[in-house]
Amino acid sequence: MPIYLYPLYFLYFWYIYVPKRLIHTFVDVILYFFQLLSIPLLIKTFFKPLKNEYRGDLVIFSIGMGIVVKTVLIPISLLLIAVVVMVEVFTFASVMLIPFLPIYFLMR
Repeated sequence: MPIYLYPLYFLYFWYIYVPKRLIHTFVDVILYFFQLLSIPLLIKTFFKPLKNEYRGDLVIFSIGMGIVVKTVLIPISLLLIAVVVMVEVFTFASVMLIPFLPIYFLMR
């Protein structure tokens, strides 16, 4: 590759390849947190009894207790995922601005 094309290669790498890989990685991290915190399972089993307790009078109590526990767990899980998304947005913005740091410090 000729030396005069290095700046173009850098721009391609930094502003096309890196964002693609970062977004792919961030999506994988979010999907991992969804599975780790079992949000789909909590939503799918929201009205099922806690610990699958189906003995006589305990059914209504188990369903109520399951709803209470899952009502607490789902917002906490979504809050954790929101924090992860905010960290990812900050990281993405920081990585995109890194090439401008030398220019900023040279102009100062």
